Amino acid sequence: MLLGYPSNHNLKTQLRSGERRLHFYERGEEIPLIAQGIWQVNRGVVQLFKVGALGEETLLGWSQTGNFFGLWFTNLDTFQAKALSDVYLQWFSLEEIENNPNLAQKILTETVTRIRQTEELLAIATLKRIEERLLKLLNLLGAYLGETKEDKIRIKVRFTHQNLADAIGTTRVTVTRLLGDMQKQKLISLDSNRHLLLHFS
Repeated sequence: MLLGYPSNHNLKTQLRSGERRLHFYERGEEIPLIAQGIWQVNRGVVQLFKVGALGEETLLGWSQTGNFFGLWFTNLDTFQAKALSDVYLQWFSLEEIENNPNLAQKILTETVTRIRQTEELLAIATLKRIEERLLKLLNLLGAYLGETKEDKIRIKVRFTHQNLADAIGTTRVTVTRLLGDMQKQKLISLDSNRHLLLHFS
């Protein structure tokens, strides 16, 4: 259901950033998408996806700190957003964007990044071998959501095996088996907080 404008009733305001309110959403919570404006991620990671006729999810990308997302960027009727971690968001109305050339330029730059990300996900979806899809997805996660730790890349957000399976169009059981194989080959490992560590790039 589309909402009107953000209000204290449907958005959880927790703190302020300067004069702009920050709205908090817990990990796993769906984020309301409102046609009259867009969100900017202040902290955390948001997963963007569309829902098919049978309820299946197609991954469209991620937004992290500094990125923008919302219905304004898409023509998809079933476009949705979900907090992959605890997130703080800032709201910008379309009127604000139209009257602020610097903000509009920043949004344009971010949009180009999102298009590239979506293109890479589409390219992964065309690969025939599931193993190759998973490897390419992990590389993509490392590029967009990774941080270098010594000689490894740490994925900043915890992904479940089901998250990864949905992203590459396979089953959770298959992803669990493939990740186990990768651990044996020392291509990946987990840190103490169960975040993925990539031993390749």
